[in-house]
Amino acid sequence: MKNIFLLVPVFVFMAFVFPPKKKIKVWMIGDSTMCNYETNRLPLTGWGMPFKYFFDSTVDIDNRARGGRSTRTFISENRWQPIADSLQEGDYVLIQFGHNDEAKEERYKERYTSVPDYKTNLIKFITESRAKNAIPVLITPVTRMRFDAAGKALETHAEYSAAVWETGKAYNAPVIDLDAKSRQLLQQFGPEYSKMFFMQLDSLQHPNYPRGQKDNTHFNEFGARRIAELVLAEIRNLKLELAERIVVPPVKK
Repeated sequence: MKNIFLLVPVFVFMAFVFPPKKKIKVWMIGDSTMCNYETNRLPLTGWGMPFKYFFDSTVDIDNRARGGRSTRTFISENRWQPIADSLQEGDYVLIQFGHNDEAKEERYKERYTSVPDYKTNLIKFITESRAKNAIPVLITPVTRMRFDAAGKALETHAEYSAAVWETGKAYNAPVIDLDAKSRQLLQQFGPEYSKMFFMQLDSLQHPNYPRGQKDNTHFNEFGARRIAELVLAEIRNLKLELAERIVVPPVKK
């Protein structure tokens, strides 16, 4: 009993020196490569789905990414304003757009956003996040799988990734270069083995896709997890406070 009383001051001291972390929310805004999917669309998986499992209990992940959205339509459909209204001090906003902004084909004209307008929209996300003392993090659009005849992974978002970097530099916002990092990953595995990250299914291989699927943009469960791991590694490299909330697996003895 005496030892217990001796320990009480120690616990009190530690409570002041190591106060519990404030609970925060990480908002995710973006497109189909990041968003949540229903089980009837598996193995299709946005990288935001496994991402949420890498954090401790002080972090609440709210993935608002939606398929087919560009920066412009995310704003025009009133998807951004409710987030901006709800932000709290210390929250994070992870911002990854580009796939739909750059879609110039006639059938995607409602999504298309010019590079100058894309940058204007990114600036809006940054400034309105900071107005609430939240922390915006820009993410370049994750690469599509495309190789040349020599087996070199090709850049598929050059203009829009550059725009992300330019905006991040101009507004002193952290940037995660997921475009480059994901391309490096594909280069490591090459044209054939990189298919294991994407929605590449033969007919009758999966009950949700009896006719098969040949998709070089969207990820399966394994691919989404590998992309999420790239983002987590960059959060650590940027030394964001959020990195301190990533769950560290126990050391095996």
